[in-house]
Amino acid sequence: MISIIKMPTEINSSFISGTSKAPPIIKNEFDSEATNKFSENGVDLEGMDNWVDLEDLNIDDQDKAFQSIKNIIQNELTNDKYCISIGGDHSITYPIISAYGKIFPRINIVHFDAHPDLYENFDDNPFSHASPFARIMENDLARSLTQIGIRTMNDHQQHQAIRYDVNVITMAQFSNDLKLKFVDPVYISIDLDGLDPAYAPGVSHPEPGGLSTREVIDIISNIDGKVIGADIVEYNPDRDINNITAVTAAKLLKELMGKIMK
Repeated sequence: MISIIKMPTEINSSFISGTSKAPPIIKNEFDSEATNKFSENGVDLEGMDNWVDLEDLNIDDQDKAFQSIKNIIQNELTNDKYCISIGGDHSITYPIISAYGKIFPRINIVHFDAHPDLYENFDDNPFSHASPFARIMENDLARSLTQIGIRTMNDHQQHQAIRYDVNVITMAQFSNDLKLKFVDPVYISIDLDGLDPAYAPGVSHPEPGGLSTREVIDIISNIDGKVIGADIVEYNPDRDINNITAVTAAKLLKELMGKIMK
């Protein structure tokens, strides 16, 4: 069983609000009768999804929100359930990984994004959605961090990537034959703006020149290692077109579930 946890928080967003509205819309597309519950690797996902609501994450108290996230992730993991979290903004990944680290101390992170989210402090907020991986790496919560799809990286974030020994695969470097291999467990974090806006227009920070849906699915499918959790973040329904991004998010959710269950 996989627990799919709806985390409607955007308390650490910048620029445009709207990501707190995302989880129920993605769930609706996941449950749509327009498609079935088989993943591409042949796993029948019918009845394998246990949806958990964290409605209190709309509150303005960041400490309480982060503690709620840690508590629910730890509870699900101790009950032998892997977790896929649906944001919300990308700041949720830090408390999620903090909780995972209690059980999986040598976790590898594969991160899809247009942005590296390595700011030491963005807009006077060290817990900004632009900073989760700085917090994760400085607290030694991950054995490795591989970032894929990066196509906007300033001097500060380049310095941070070097500081934390991040494996950055920019779009300029990306090749379709990319295959990742890990000995220790793997956690996947998907910021939907890692995809090209043609495939995911419903994001707050679109950056052209990104990954296709097919490329993301293939990278996930080809990971050699045990995937034990994931998140899908930064969907903004207010900017979507005909629910294209929600459908894409639901498809990625299905493939993540298949990868975890295989």
